[in-house]
Amino acid sequence: MSDSVTILYFARLREAVGTPEEQIVLPVGVATAGDLMAHLAESDEQKRMAFDGLDIRIAVNQEQATAATPVSAGDEVALFPPVTGG
Repeated sequence: MSDSVTILYFARLREAVGTPEEQIVLPVGVATAGDLMAHLAESDEQKRMAFDGLDIRIAVNQEQATAATPVSAGDEVALFPPVTGG
């Protein structure tokens, strides 16, 4: 599926959305990691609730990223909840 992106969910995000991984066709107009997260939240109530209020960490193709990082078909986007500890 060369026109799709792979989305990986980690830790409590994986539990909240109910899957560790999914592939979706990159929607028209989705150009950044932030756009992709917004699309996911708008298209799925469970994801919207999982993302709500979290400062989610992003990696694109195993590189730390921000919401402004470009996303293209074929990319792997990993989403992580905030890490706490002491």
